[in-house]
Formats: sequence, C-alpha cells, structure tokens
Amino acid sequence: MTVAPVSPFPLEATPALAQAEIAEEFSFFGDWSERYQYLIDLGRKLPDLPAEWKTDAHRLMGCQSMVWIVAEGNAERLTFHAISDSAIVSGLIYLALRVYSGRSAAEILATTPDYVAAIGLARHLSPTRSNGMAALLAFIQDTARAQQGQ
Repeated sequence: MTVAPVSPFPLEATPALAQAEIAEEFSFFGDWSERYQYLIDLGRKLPDLPAEWKTDAHRLMGCQSMVWIVAEGNAERLTFHAISDSAIVSGLIYLALRVYSGRSAAEILATTPDYVAAIGLARHLSPTRSNGMAALLAFIQDTARAQQGQ
C-alpha cells in the first residue's frame, strides 16, 4: 500500500486568503527573473510523490513537462498531491495547491484562480506552460465536480 506524502496545504483558512497572500508575496519582487526564482523555490517545497504514483495513470496530460497528480478525499475535503520534473512547473503546482488543496469541493468550484492575473502569470508564461497550468486547474475543478456528483 502506498502511503501518501503529508500535504502542507491548506496554509490559509480560505482560498481567498491564499490568493491574497500569493499576490502580496509576488508584489515584493521587482522583475520576472526574481518571480521565476521564487516559483522555483516554492516548487522545492512540494513533497515528492511515491514512485508508484509517477505512472501514466497519474500523469496530467496537456503539459509539456512531466506532471503527476493524485487526488484523495471526498466532497468535504479534497487533497491534491502533485509534482513535476520541471522546477518552474512545480512552483506553479505549489501555487494551485495552496489555493485549492485541502478544501471542500464546493469551495474549489466557487473559487476562480484570480491569483493568475493578480501576479501577472498569464502574461509571463510560455504558451506550453499556460496550457499546462490550464490543464492542472481543469483537473482540480473536474475532480471537485465529480465529488459533488455534477
């Protein structure tokens, strides 16, 4: 039996607070080279996944990088475990999990990823990274919808 890594999320009480904290943290950096470095640092905080989870069954399609994601829980609380072979993509995963992991399906579905625009990610990601981030957010939303029976 595979033991799930301990999730550090949620860090904040609500998704809205998480998004506000993310926006505030990124406001400290003057340019995008500093923001990319911060993303890389955040990605390093993600716990690694068990080898048994790094399979095609858990691979997130739509990403140029290798991304593995596993959801656990139910409509009351969904926890997401994910990691990438790319340092920057792992940072993007960290941000998404900070907002959505450890929340109820209802909270997840009621939360739009405003942090993406607030910190300027949409303008500064390559098209392939933007597609991958969209695939990650869609997986999270689809999982929440499935848990709610929608």
